[in-house]
Amino acid sequence: MMQMYINITESEKIPAQRLADLILDIGTYLLASGAHSGRLNSNIGRLAATWEFEVNISPTFKGLLVTVKDLNDPSNSVTRFKNSPPHNVHLAVLTDISHLSWKVQEERLSITEVERAFAHIKTKPCYKDIYVAIAVGFSCAGLCLFSLGDTMNAIVAFAAAFLGYMVRVVLTKKSFNPMICISIAAFVTTLITGLGSLYEIGSHPEAAMATAVLYLIPGVPLINCVIDLIEGYLSSAINRALFGGFILLCIAAGMTLCITLMGISNF
Repeated sequence: MMQMYINITESEKIPAQRLADLILDIGTYLLASGAHSGRLNSNIGRLAATWEFEVNISPTFKGLLVTVKDLNDPSNSVTRFKNSPPHNVHLAVLTDISHLSWKVQEERLSITEVERAFAHIKTKPCYKDIYVAIAVGFSCAGLCLFSLGDTMNAIVAFAAAFLGYMVRVVLTKKSFNPMICISIAAFVTTLITGLGSLYEIGSHPEAAMATAVLYLIPGVPLINCVIDLIEGYLSSAINRALFGGFILLCIAAGMTLCITLMGISNF
């Protein structure tokens, strides 16, 4: 549980319900964008630096539980929970919210101004899927070259990662279970690199098979898991570790199924 104390100005009486809604909106958006619990705590703490409330926050991987209590009026209190939106790492959002929290602290913005500013942040567009897919392909191709693969192996890794990522995007937009999307993407990616292995494309086709699926590795949840563990947010750390571990299991299941069906025995 995270606790912070907020000072309120005499000119504006803030209902606890309104403050809780704002905290939940910002907090869940931070969690979905890839924030760790320490960032969530510090941003919300700075954000409300001029409002006099006691706020207890309990973050989980799926959502956020908050209790807001007016220190001057104990009856003005509320406990609320909100589920996080679908996880979509967006580091620019984390930066913008951090800047907003500092601005609130330095310029003593009102809650109305914060609500408007945050509504604008939420409209920030994500990168287009095709651009991300191209970047993913080049990243996996580069890793293939670092793993002693040649140019042909890198091309195969690029194609496999690109197509696998696009398959995952399409399935996600059709509201498939995220774990099923990851398993199928791993299967498709391994299928392409497996064909490269069967037809002996390049000098080290196993390098392409090993590196093309790395775009599916849950880097942000695993990193945040370690950060939360170090900072003492054990519940959140365990949730992130289990989520990351299950993603790795889904990747392994997709790869194993494809390798078995193709009869590849030297991987």
